[in-house]
Amino acid sequence: QVQLVESGGGLAQPGGSLRLSCAASGFAFNTYAMSWARPAPGKGLEWVSGIYSDGSAAYYADSVKGRFTISRDNAKNTVYLQMNSLRPEDTALYVCAKDLDGGGPYISAISRYDYWGQGTQVTVSS
Repeated sequence: QVQLVESGGGLAQPGGSLRLSCAASGFAFNTYAMSWARPAPGKGLEWVSGIYSDGSAAYYADSVKGRFTISRDNAKNTVYLQMNSLRPEDTALYVCAKDLDGGGPYISAISRYDYWGQGTQVTVSS
């Protein structure tokens, strides 16, 4: 069955960095786009970043653009989220998700994702 297991969260100081990983299994990882999302107060899940199945395109929410970088290693069935210049408002449970296909302009639509991990907690505080 499909499994998504996140890791790499923890406590970081404002301005610091963390690298999240999401190990996938149970499906043809290299044929599906993947994204990261986090809960937003009063808004449900907020899409953070997504990457096409072949890594040819990556997209970011305005709130993280220029600070976060998504990447993937299809040989390792893993997607990453490099988080730099962290801010207290980045504190959240970060979850990774599998898209319905290889990716497209709708990659930020949360409703498209059919499998989700349990998440890894990121806390940004001094």
